[in-house]
Amino acid sequence: MFIERYDRPHTFFYVDPPYYGCEDYYGKSIFYQADFAKLRVLLASIKGKFIMSINDVDEIRQLYRGFTIEEVETAYHVSNKKRVIELLIRNY
Repeated sequence: MFIERYDRPHTFFYVDPPYYGCEDYYGKSIFYQADFAKLRVLLASIKGKFIMSINDVDEIRQLYRGFTIEEVETAYHVSNKKRVIELLIRNY
């Protein structure tokens, strides 16, 4: 896996998985809900630092508790005036 191959104390990873509940958005059978738990285990074990952006749902908040979780307001489209909350999850 990419993270395991390049993980070093000085490495910084930006992690951008599909939104929780939208796992098939980038293609069928590429990413599954169970992969969020696998990713959590991996990110908890790395030597480097990471930040992950993800949608704000209870399942993600529960799964990634113990990491630093910050809420940020954003819009999904430039023309969209509707603001939503996303999470930035990090290990530093």
